[in-house]
Amino acid sequence: MQAQNVSLWRHPNFLKLWIGQSVSLFGDQITLLAVPLVAVVTLHVPAAQLGFLGATETAPILVLGLMAGVWVDRLPRRLLLIGADLGRAVLLLLIPLAAWLGLLHMLILYIVAFGVGTLSVFFGVAYQAFLPTLLPREQLIEGNSKLEISRSGSQVAGPAIAGFLMQFVTPPFAILLDAGSFLWSALCVSLIRAQEPGPPPRREQRHLWAEMMIGLRFVFGNPILRAIAGCTGTANLFGSVITTILVLYLVRDLGATAGLLGIISASSNLGFLFGATLARRTATRFGLGRTLVGAPILASIGALLIPLARGPLMLAVPLLIGAQFLGSLGGTIYSINQLTLRQTITPERLQGRMSASMRFIVIGAMPIGALLGGMLGQTIGLWPTLVVGAAGRLLPVLWVWFSPIRHTADQWLAKESAQLPV
Repeated sequence: MQAQNVSLWRHPNFLKLWIGQSVSLFGDQITLLAVPLVAVVTLHVPAAQLGFLGATETAPILVLGLMAGVWVDRLPRRLLLIGADLGRAVLLLLIPLAAWLGLLHMLILYIVAFGVGTLSVFFGVAYQAFLPTLLPREQLIEGNSKLEISRSGSQVAGPAIAGFLMQFVTPPFAILLDAGSFLWSALCVSLIRAQEPGPPPRREQRHLWAEMMIGLRFVFGNPILRAIAGCTGTANLFGSVITTILVLYLVRDLGATAGLLGIISASSNLGFLFGATLARRTATRFGLGRTLVGAPILASIGALLIPLARGPLMLAVPLLIGAQFLGSLGGTIYSINQLTLRQTITPERLQGRMSASMRFIVIGAMPIGALLGGMLGQTIGLWPTLVVGAAGRLLPVLWVWFSPIRHTADQWLAKESAQLPV
């Protein structure tokens, strides 16, 4: 870990990580829009299959999430990041190759989605555990904010670029750009030179299952981490219900084109950019505890606007932009601050397992939400499913409201690390 608080603008290792991720995140926006469009427009799948596709990509967190944390704490994290980037690039290339050969089928989309999701599990856990190796704890919130600004920028400009790109290039071939972005990310990470903590001595390594349980016990035994897991997991569950059928609703019920989908996403996702720039100042102004309660409330209000987007596109589009703006603004402010709090109060030796346990809980809710959204969309209809999802988005607030976060989060952040028994 860096011993001095060097400005992040002059921090070569952080800049390499930041630049690599910025390019990769822009590429991801193409795939996020292109894959469901391939399923809806090219393969003409029903809502249930679209829900299964979404579940396939996020299901690996339930199977491998906890195991990934153990290996991240045992192996060099930088090499794991490089391997995951290279593997995802190869898998994504299968889609345009299959389209070129005339062999594109939902089975290929399922295989690619599951493979990319599996590698993303390892990448996500290693990525969150690697950052505290590069930066001192007092610079983590700034580092997380800068990385989130890149994510936000990609979510603002990326969908518009992706939408118009797919007006001229078919969705399967647009995915080539995302594959290239993963190769760029792998190159940037390979140039990082940082001393990582060595793996624990072999005599201290326990059985795989026992080490996975250490991470879960650490999360559930800490009242702050337990509340964060509950809040984020519930938000992801009902958020996935909405996002699974939202593209289908916009295309089939409202008649939106790919270009218009890109504009809607880009305009509404300005909230991500504002949230990333305001996250640090909001916590400083109102306190971390109040921020971690207020931000989910703001995101829940945004979700309530989504079912109101009915009728002509001229009326629906402004409501969708407002809904996504509030949701992404609140969600980003919450995400940056809760991630920084988690990284700060967790000992170095547990960073991988803590991150994996949290992701197992909060991302593991997403395939359940995707399947639920697909089934509800198939049985009760697309708009009623949006109503169910929006109502459920009110529940995450209860986790943080009835927790010690409001009163003790700032004190927890002031500690260098948690001293909980594991």
